[in-house]
Amino acid sequence: MVFDYDPVFLERFAELERGVGELLRTKNDVIMMQGEAVLGIESAGRSVVHPGCRCLNLVSGVYAKWFGDWLREYGGDVVELEVPYNEAIDPTAVREALEQHGDIELVALVHSETPAGILNPLAEITKLAKDAGALMLADVVSAVGGTAVEVDEWGVDIAIAGPQKCLGGPPGMSLISVSDAAWEAIERNPNAPRGSFLSMLDWKSAWIDGGRTAFAYTPSVSDVNGVHAAVFEALDQGLEDVIARHERAARATRAGILGMGLELWPVSEEIAATCVTTVSTPEGVEVGPTLRHIRERYGVMLSGGYGELKEKLFRLGHMGEASRSLYPVVALSAFGRGLADLGVSLDIGTGVDAALAVLSDSVGEGSA
Repeated sequence: MVFDYDPVFLERFAELERGVGELLRTKNDVIMMQGEAVLGIESAGRSVVHPGCRCLNLVSGVYAKWFGDWLREYGGDVVELEVPYNEAIDPTAVREALEQHGDIELVALVHSETPAGILNPLAEITKLAKDAGALMLADVVSAVGGTAVEVDEWGVDIAIAGPQKCLGGPPGMSLISVSDAAWEAIERNPNAPRGSFLSMLDWKSAWIDGGRTAFAYTPSVSDVNGVHAAVFEALDQGLEDVIARHERAARATRAGILGMGLELWPVSEEIAATCVTTVSTPEGVEVGPTLRHIRERYGVMLSGGYGELKEKLFRLGHMGEASRSLYPVVALSAFGRGLADLGVSLDIGTGVDAALAVLSDSVGEGSA
């Protein structure tokens, strides 16, 4: 194990920092905190929000709903715009909320709401937030690598990414971009953590302002190496090709689900996430026993809903390695057979053919 102050590791860490900035399409500061991306999300919220801070939290799933609870815990005065969890946030409704509550300081959005399989229009919403003079905080954990994330072009002030979703890396780090405006807000906030594992300011002073020769605390060398491998694999392949691969896998999986005669959870394919396909639970089916049966009988691990969606949907993931080649067909086949074993009437062959048609039409388009 390389010592964390070895010049080789310091350069590796700085190189990863630059790579994350390239993935997020930003020249803003990047900090990489040790801990799964939930730590980065909590850290960002605690760093920005002060007692009485007017926040607009946009909710289309359980992750965003939980973030609203955190904002209130930090002392934020939270206005919440919530839609059913099979819908995306409507920018028109965001504009109306901002006009109604003209003193909003922070807008928060989950770009890709993984438990619901919903993709929200971050670009349009960020423009509205910036026009209203608010900071934009975005959870892009499962979006980066699977769909476009243009931090600088869109004007996102704080974006928190995770390496464990579409990048296929280890889940031990939070990858965060921070704009100058966000740093100014954090530095003005007397409640921003200092001397804390959650402190963004400690990372800035120790690493960025300290000449990139010291850390706020000891980083995990193995996690950094794993995330470095995942980030630069995506960059070496070409981010556009990686995104195209995830989009193709998502299209194929959705086509397969519809071909089988099942119902997608999102109200339309246009708002469906590229990292996971969510399927409404067929009538009379129990999610937990079905997942166990599929895992034991066919050796394929699928997921159910999360939180209040636990029994309402199934999730077929196509992130990272699972977005390659025929993995979507494997997931669809196991899912279809598992449901059929339990008495659900569906057409597995038509579904598999529909998925294969999408995959074969895209051969050569970043299909590795």
